[in-house]
Amino acid sequence: MKIVLAYSGGLDTSVILHWLKKTYQAEIIAFVADVGQAEELKGLRQKAKATGAAQVYIEDLQEEFARDFIYPMLRANAVYEGQYFLGTAIARPLIAKRMVEIAEKEGADAIAHGATGKGNDQVRFELTAAALNPNIEVLAPWRMSSYREQFPGRSEMIAYCEANGIRVEASSKKPYSMDRNLLHISYEAGMLEDPWFDAFAPKNKDMFRLTRDPADAPDRAGMVELEFERGDCVAVNGKRMSPLKVMRALNTLAGRHGVGRVDMVENRYVGMKSRGVYETPGGTVLQFAHRQMETLTLDRETMHMRDGLIPRYAEMVYNGFWFSPERLALQALVEETQRNVTGTVRVRLYKGGLYVAGRKSPVSLYCPQLATMDADPTQAYDQDDATGFIHLNALRLKVAARVRRGS
Repeated sequence: MKIVLAYSGGLDTSVILHWLKKTYQAEIIAFVADVGQAEELKGLRQKAKATGAAQVYIEDLQEEFARDFIYPMLRANAVYEGQYFLGTAIARPLIAKRMVEIAEKEGADAIAHGATGKGNDQVRFELTAAALNPNIEVLAPWRMSSYREQFPGRSEMIAYCEANGIRVEASSKKPYSMDRNLLHISYEAGMLEDPWFDAFAPKNKDMFRLTRDPADAPDRAGMVELEFERGDCVAVNGKRMSPLKVMRALNTLAGRHGVGRVDMVENRYVGMKSRGVYETPGGTVLQFAHRQMETLTLDRETMHMRDGLIPRYAEMVYNGFWFSPERLALQALVEETQRNVTGTVRVRLYKGGLYVAGRKSPVSLYCPQLATMDADPTQAYDQDDATGFIHLNALRLKVAARVRRGS
């Protein structure tokens, strides 16, 4: 049997690699996806081999991640439950997609992951695999009773590594878990499982990696200009950049000013609530600026229709349906709405906040002559017309009121 395993080199996936090889008498292909986690990849190939991997793939997927996953999602203004920018959720379909491709290339029988049976990632990995290759088997050790019985806790996993000569840097559980990629860092579990715990208290500032504590941010506001073409940011402060470079530049600029922190209790797809703390500096600025660009260039009814679909789109991403026909269909609608989302937005960053400081577009729908409180020199709007407009819209309200009043 041949298995492609999503591998990070940490305690969990090191144990799983060795356990799968032993349990299934399998050839293990370890896959490491670099999606911007900025973790040290040096030595992972040798470590995976020493743990029992027959082959190791280590691939930089950051450009594809930014271009084909983050940017399309940002065009849709997708935010889950009004706060979460879907940083972890949007990375999983890319990782799973590449695992399926490697499995097909290598003639593997299955793919495997180390996601727990309580979380969202197991769903995201496996729905992606189902959409891309319905015939491939997915192994999830944490959902196997034999695995959980053997490893009821972290201490048993560490003991297993010691007994089998597996090198891991783990001795005690961290006070929280962390997942990092190009779009964000998420923190959960441990001390964060108490929703009353203040993650942003000064004593916890060392937890954060991408953003300064707003209290420690510069006293002078930072200004950034973002240029958009058809809904995509293509330049920062006048310099054209690829999506990857835009993300990196904005992560640095926004992080310096403490922008992009979120602490929320969210609804997992598997049914429970969970508490997560997130840093999304660049993504927060991009989404905000994109929205400002749309206010200038999107027709009212088009904007309102698309906005009504934002929660549905965000749910699709959060729940793991990136490659579903409904998400692809909705994406086509989103692309149509973005045809004229072109222009420049200026944003002020200050101590954790962000504020629009100007927007302009060659295809702006804003007409000062129409909107002015002074006399309209174009005479395109006759204020007398509003009388009939109001009368017609009030008609049904008057009828309902008369029925209620019995008159």
